Amino acid sequence: MMDIDNGCHSPLRLGNISDELSSEARGGSLISSTVRLAEDPPFSARTIRWKRHQLSNVWARYLDRVNVLGNHDHGHTGCVNALSWAQGGELLISSGDDQDIRVWRMDPSADASEYPFSCQSVIHTGHTHNVFNAQMLPHSCRIATVSGDKEVRVFDVGGAVGHSPTGSEMTYTTHEACIRILRCHTGRTKRIVTEDSPDLFLTVAEDGTVRQHDLRTFHVCGGRGCPAPLVKLSHDLSTIALSPLTPYQFVVGGESPFAHLYDRRHIGRYLYEEWGMSPAANDATTCVRKFSRHSRAPGEPKGGEHITGARMSAWNGHELLLSFNSDAVYLYSTKDEPGNGERLKKPPVLAPNMKLRNRTGDLDTGKESTTIDIGDDHDSSSDSEDEHEDLTIDAEEQDGVPAIYPRARFAGHCNVRTIKDVNFLGPYDEYVTSGSDDGNFFLWDKSSGELVDILEGDGSVVNVIEGHPSLPLVAVSGIDTTVKLFAPSRGRAEFSRVKQATNIVKNNARTSRRGLQANARMQIAHLFLHYSALASRRSHDEDGEDAMQCINQ
Repeated sequence: MMDIDNGCHSPLRLGNISDELSSEARGGSLISSTVRLAEDPPFSARTIRWKRHQLSNVWARYLDRVNVLGNHDHGHTGCVNALSWAQGGELLISSGDDQDIRVWRMDPSADASEYPFSCQSVIHTGHTHNVFNAQMLPHSCRIATVSGDKEVRVFDVGGAVGHSPTGSEMTYTTHEACIRILRCHTGRTKRIVTEDSPDLFLTVAEDGTVRQHDLRTFHVCGGRGCPAPLVKLSHDLSTIALSPLTPYQFVVGGESPFAHLYDRRHIGRYLYEEWGMSPAANDATTCVRKFSRHSRAPGEPKGGEHITGARMSAWNGHELLLSFNSDAVYLYSTKDEPGNGERLKKPPVLAPNMKLRNRTGDLDTGKESTTIDIGDDHDSSSDSEDEHEDLTIDAEEQDGVPAIYPRARFAGHCNVRTIKDVNFLGPYDEYVTSGSDDGNFFLWDKSSGELVDILEGDGSVVNVIEGHPSLPLVAVSGIDTTVKLFAPSRGRAEFSRVKQATNIVKNNARTSRRGLQANARMQIAHLFLHYSALASRRSHDEDGEDAMQCINQ
């Protein structure tokens, strides 16, 4: 185990952001080339509100790429699947297909770029498959990772997060850094959520379980040595969300048309399994709330629904974003009562003839922004074939639990190829953002539904978008081996694609349609193989003891 140095206890504070913001009026830069990071005294509530207001105004500006972390010779060597800010935003944690953790730190003494992050440390995780998520546990120097090898690993990286004595990148082996390997899950582990604790965190996996890990206790994995899961569902899970304002509640989603909200204070125990007996057929975890859409996307086959991303608001604790594969992003509230709800009026939030602000104009000219007409989020040529298609979702057909329906819908992006996260941005969570298969990430105004910007974030696909906890700064990653940083800029944004919004949205609609058709054909092929195998087993009088391998991977 590594020694923990003082680097673990120096959260980033936004020093004199007010001075820098007011410098605009004097012709200064929006954010100075080196943001002063200082240990300010505790702010009053009034000061905090004022700073949030100022930051919100900055977020309304024009984002542009300000830095790229890594290159062909330095940085990750595979897709970057995991991004998270740590220690108040002083550190950026990244990981991915190369199975290494990289710890990036802002260096205020450097002036090569506006946001000069450099890689301080590299930790070899020892995972044998892609790392899907990496989070630093609060009030500690521990980083937890989850991977396709079904393992959860914990690393004590006290030395790794401190300033390098030589200024160069430090490398740590698995033996030097890894302090715990947890093999409780039986499927690929996909996500981690932390709470205000250095010891407790939750993980979700494709085995349909949510597990709570407490590093203060020890157990031997295997058999019945692992603690019982908090949640166990019959379908794969791929995402989990938790708000720091209500850490006892969490939402999970996966290969189901529904997301479920659970309350740890009311979750029971799986007594049958703890006694070594087969669980009863109705022995299911009871959820507090269930979230659904009124209908599937046009062309989306029944049984092929998949929630790829979930995020709860850190600002108000009750708003929830869900991203559906081959469909849109939906906004819910955990405070809403279940019931039929009002269907989202057509046309949706992103619709024909909706006026879109052009955010690439010159801020200093004082001219009014132009408008752009953008198309609907599905291919109009397919309307006739879907006119009589039953796309409704019976939210009570499975468990009888009434569902909560969305308050808003955000569309225009494409979510077919890979697992897309979704997120809030801004000091009041006033923006909604999602990656897309076209290499862009989309930014919507949460209250109005207006598409604010489209930014090029990757050469292929954008999967992860994480906003800095106190600066107007966004980290973006995807299929590329690099991490891109975006921040407000002055004048024309080089990487904004909002002027091409009409074509981008139409192309994404066509891509989504083709993706749904391909998925439908694949599901038919899988069903054919499945029933062919069943028929073959019956013809040979097999007793069914050999379980079929999953063919939908």
